[in-house]
Amino acid sequence: MSEARALAALDAAGISYSVSRHGPVKSLAEAAAVRGLEPRQIVKTLVVRRAEDDYLFVLVPGDRTISWAKLRALLGVNRISMPQADVAREVTGYERGTITPFGSLRALPVIADEHIRGEFISLGAGAHGSTVKVSADAVITALQAQVADVTEPLPE
Repeated sequence: MSEARALAALDAAGISYSVSRHGPVKSLAEAAAVRGLEPRQIVKTLVVRRAEDDYLFVLVPGDRTISWAKLRALLGVNRISMPQADVAREVTGYERGTITPFGSLRALPVIADEHIRGEFISLGAGAHGSTVKVSADAVITALQAQVADVTEPLPE
């Protein structure tokens, strides 16, 4: 079970968390309301392909979107992309919408957008409708994440 793998990895990292389970949500605002958080605290874990068989995780606050230009500059590459859903699942063991860096089948480098620092956040927990509430700073430390400005506000 994917959720069990994610929670076991959080336990192994010594991170304090609480699990939140809910049915399907249709928007960021609804997801935030169901979890009792602000939209910025709903953090998406994106899998990014840097090169052939070279992937990383990017943690993006819910009220922001990845800035491809900023991320390319940070990584020193001209081209990056998001892999197809089946490739992301093969690399992480998680379906899109459930991806978390905790318990991934492959340990990947993590870039955390600087806007999550100091926040109490919600991350995917390996199964649809299952998330964990956790300190972003604890996540950054446990994953040895690189913190950088790699996002921009969502378009209005």
